[in-house]
Parts: sequence; structure tokens; C-alpha cells
Amino acid sequence: MTGMLASVNSIAEALLVLSLEVDIIDLKQPKLGALGALELVDVKQIVAAIAGRRPVSATIGDLPMQPEVIFNAVQLMAQTGVDYIKIGFFPGDDWLGTLKKLSESTSQKQALIAVLFADTQPDLTIMTTLKASGFVGVMLDTMDKQQGSLTQVMAAEQIAQFVSQANNLQLLCGLAGSLRLTDITELIAYHPDYLGFRGALCQEHNRVGQLSQRAVRTIKQAMQAASIE
Repeated sequence: MTGMLASVNSIAEALLVLSLEVDIIDLKQPKLGALGALELVDVKQIVAAIAGRRPVSATIGDLPMQPEVIFNAVQLMAQTGVDYIKIGFFPGDDWLGTLKKLSESTSQKQALIAVLFADTQPDLTIMTTLKASGFVGVMLDTMDKQQGSLTQVMAAEQIAQFVSQANNLQLLCGLAGSLRLTDITELIAYHPDYLGFRGALCQEHNRVGQLSQRAVRTIKQAMQAASIE
């Protein structure tokens, strides 16, 4: 069954989605970009508050793909105790060098998730290298939140191909990117491991605004209904 990931930016939001039984609690600061990071002290506090009741993921921020920059950010985030660390693969810079640096870490025990951006026409062949570099999962998201949802910026065939490749490589697979209630049935049909939401969970669909308990419950119910069909 496809799980539900909810992105939150505070202890209050984390406890709200926990009470509504979302499957993964994702920590990020939407005001700072597509994958804006929370302060490490805030991440630690939220991890402590959740206390292992749900898996917690966190982004390292909208950082350039430079080996030392990404490596250092991952090491710092790992110290917070999150279960998954999400790394955005933004266009340009040194993807392969960054992967090499991450894979060379002899102490690497972090569960790394690579986030590819559908609206940048990512090369999906990188997924094989991600697997070889020790990543446990891969996610499709959107970088420009003004361009619409994932289903509007990437063809259905490409989304299906992404999920299929991830499954074949035994990578945890997530789909996100300004997802709406109306996207759920289509995307669940591809059988990803989870769908990620932020804007659809907020008042007036404002991703930098406050979460709405009613919206979270509505998305959760729609996920459950679509999984049964």
C-alpha cells in the first residue's frame, strides 16, 4: 500500500500529522525553497518529540551539488537522529563527484534519499549510480512550485518509468511536487512507496502557511480509498 508523507516545519505540525497517522513525517522549511532545511536544533527537537512513533525524514536544504558541501551537510543532519536524509539533485555542478564522496564515507550509515526534480528533465539513468552509491531511495519532486503539480510537468509515461526503475533497483520510491487531491488516484496506480504532500495539507493550499487538520484528514482518507480500489 502506498504511504503518505507529510512535510512539516515545527513540533506542533509534526504532532498534528502524527495524531492523524500519516506514514512518514518529513521536516523542511518551505519558506527557504523547494527543499529548504530546518535548523538542526529544531530537527533534533522534533525527532525527540516523535520518539520513534513514525519514521522521520529531513532535507539538507537547497544546496549546490558540490562534494564537500553535500557531504558535510549530510554528516550534520545525521547527528539529529532522523531516519532518512533527503538530498536535492539540482541542475549543474558535480553530481558524480558528490556521489563518489558520499559513497567513500566508511562510516556512512545514513539512509539517503535522492530527490530528482521533474521540471528539470532529470536523467533517470542516474538511478543506477544512486543505488551503487548506497542510496536507499529516490523521489520525484518539482523545483518550481508555480508550474503546477508533478502530473502537470511530467508525462504519465515518464512517471511510470521512474517508479518501475526504482522498483527494479529495490529503491524506496516517492512521488511529490505540489500534489493535489485529484492527483492521488492516478499516482497510486503506479504503486510508489509513498506520496508526499505539503501545499495540499495547508490552509488555502499555501505551502508556506499553516497546516489544516481538515486538509490532512481529507488527503489521508483519499489515499486510503485509492489504495483499496
